[in-house]
Amino acid sequence: MMFKETAKLWAYSAIKIPMIFAMRPKVLKLEDEQVEIVIPLSRHAKNHLNSMYFGALSVGADCAGGLLAMRLIQQGSHKVALVFKDFHAEFLKRAEGDTHFVCRDGLGIRDLVNRAVTTGERVEMPVKVEALVPSKFGTDPVSRFVLTLSLKRKD
Repeated sequence: MMFKETAKLWAYSAIKIPMIFAMRPKVLKLEDEQVEIVIPLSRHAKNHLNSMYFGALSVGADCAGGLLAMRLIQQGSHKVALVFKDFHAEFLKRAEGDTHFVCRDGLGIRDLVNRAVTTGERVEMPVKVEALVPSKFGTDPVSRFVLTLSLKRKD
């Protein structure tokens, strides 16, 4: 686990987005090309079938899809507004364990952030996130998400 990155995510979410903080996501990997987050299957994240509630799955997709963009924005000298324009989910299997959310769109997100800063216009990109439960299904996804990342430089 990346303790420093997890602490930053928790601090930000505790103040700005308490729903994320409540799910206690942990950053496992944060690289230029990919991010991996895990949300533990806790009593706060479970549904009545003892699998991860779709709201908790959505929080994981949000974190994985937005963390790379937030990191790149913070590294730059311009302020950029980040929002997800839409959200599509495909639920394939029940997530009956700690769920890992992986986004491999880092290079495209970097280009998107650069375009937002350069043009000053709103720019958008679909970001793909896969949810996995390695303890139960290995590398087979339990869910797939596509979120449209929308960025605009704040002047």
